[in-house]
Amino acid sequence: FVSIKVDREERPDLDGIYMDAVQTMTGQGGWPMTVFLTPDGKPFYGGTYYPPEDRQGRPGFPKILRAIAEAYREQRAELEQGATELQAHLSRISTVEIPPDELSEQTLDAALAQLSQNYDTRHGGFGGAPKFPQPMALDFALRSYKRTGDLQTLDIVSHTLDEMSAGGIYDHLGGGFSRYSVDDRWLVPHFEKMLYDNAQLARLYLAAWQATGNAHYRQITEQTLDYIRREMTAPEGGFYSTQDADSEGEEGRFYVWTPTEIRDVLGAEDAAVFNQYYHVTEGGNFEGRNILSVPRAVDVVATVTAKEPGEVMEIVTRCLEALYDAREMRVHPGRDEKVLTAWNGLMLRAFADAAPALGRADYLETAIQNAEFVLSKLKQDGRLLRTYKDGHAKLNGYLEDYAFYADGLLALYEATFDLRWLQEARALADTMLERFWAPDLPGFYDTSTDHEQLFNRPRSLYDNAIPSGNSVACEALLRLGALYADVRYQEVAASVLARMAPVMAEHPTAFGRLLCAADFLVTTPLEVAIIGDPQADDARSLLSEVYSRYVPNRVLAAAPEGTEASDEVALLTRRPQVQGRATAYVCHRYVCQPPVTHSQDLIEQLERATA
Repeated sequence: FVSIKVDREERPDLDGIYMDAVQTMTGQGGWPMTVFLTPDGKPFYGGTYYPPEDRQGRPGFPKILRAIAEAYREQRAELEQGATELQAHLSRISTVEIPPDELSEQTLDAALAQLSQNYDTRHGGFGGAPKFPQPMALDFALRSYKRTGDLQTLDIVSHTLDEMSAGGIYDHLGGGFSRYSVDDRWLVPHFEKMLYDNAQLARLYLAAWQATGNAHYRQITEQTLDYIRREMTAPEGGFYSTQDADSEGEEGRFYVWTPTEIRDVLGAEDAAVFNQYYHVTEGGNFEGRNILSVPRAVDVVATVTAKEPGEVMEIVTRCLEALYDAREMRVHPGRDEKVLTAWNGLMLRAFADAAPALGRADYLETAIQNAEFVLSKLKQDGRLLRTYKDGHAKLNGYLEDYAFYADGLLALYEATFDLRWLQEARALADTMLERFWAPDLPGFYDTSTDHEQLFNRPRSLYDNAIPSGNSVACEALLRLGALYADVRYQEVAASVLARMAPVMAEHPTAFGRLLCAADFLVTTPLEVAIIGDPQADDARSLLSEVYSRYVPNRVLAAAPEGTEASDEVALLTRRPQVQGRATAYVCHRYVCQPPVTHSQDLIEQLERATA
């Protein structure tokens, strides 16, 4: 045997094609995964976890190895024939055609109805334990509320966000979310923190703040992004991938507390209030210790502690700071410091969206630093690379690397109006069309035309823990098409969405981000052009009105007249300033309302356009 260990985060292509093979052979999949291949890379046997020795009726790994070796010696021809037939079967599946359907509001309504049936009315979220946040499905639900005005849909989102941010899945001291909850009430997390989860959840809480004005959602957004800046950002500007669940050999050790530990830090009086608020008990809720959570409203805690609600929150706030400082003295969980282009694209968009909406210049600085790092270190000869660590970048970029990073660069352009970022996004999109697009499907492959030859060319359509490359490619192309008035981009995205319309209406949790792209297309995006210097006070006054609103299906461009941007970006061309002042144009499909120069006039136009 030649043993090859694969980092599935660096090589999602191998993970995808061999997971498909294992699922076909065994009817189930998961990790860790073991696959046995012929010398030319074709799988002929595989499975998930094999114990080190025979256990509870399951063969141990040594027995599996002996059986495989014997079969390969005695029945090699049959094994190779089976591998060839499996390859042909998986190739047929990856190129199967789904009859297209008309994409309409009815498609979105059907998906929302299906999603609502799986909603947990008690604890929020979808399904039971283990429970994952599913930010893409919630993003789609929030967009649906914007489209329909249905308050029950808004309640699905707000209830879930409230429950998650009150639970142990959220780090109340340091910010950021763990991967998932092992129970159905968000209390006990798998303590590992993933970059991609926090990128998507930060954007979701930001959108919820814009949609509702609930200051708590803004707080969660900022605490999450502050955690990323503090603990998951490399000095060069890249974002690290993960933070481990374990420290000192114990899962969650860094995050859990005993009442005695809390009293030692806070003193008895403050600890009594803090422990009531975060439900800290002698018995604990996790192996004799306590995961911090907020199961009761502050009014209830105020009654129990005989204090005013405001006084309770003052005590809690100073206690959090003291406990954070104390926790910093502990052994920190390990960190996977590889920088993945796709995941960095997700986080780039989170920072770029949040910076102007929240007025956080430090977030914008982080976003710009990341873009400069990725485009200098992970882009060579016009092509993206997948991963970077210890000064070395390697591996061809996949569809998700191009799509996610183009999407992030589009957001960075809309936060800075530096034309470079828009041009870089367009170049990545053009590479996607040149090297990943398959018009006969239609859709995108995960690997480029010049990728190494694999036993099957992978094509991911489902949104899992991260969006599929196809989903984000569609949204990025639609946004580019609106900015440049380029029907080529729009037609490509529309063809994918029409092909997937029947299945995403039936399985919304598997197509959450694709449904967001469908919502963008169906509802017709708002186009806003600001003519004037984006850094001047009059333009900034207009821009602040755009940034503060929840308008998920919107593109934004700004530049002074007579500049390269005003000539290149179609949304800006032939739109003059009025009376020498920064001027706003609010449009649908390039049909615009009268230009305005005052914030109040712009507010009225935005309200009419998004009603």
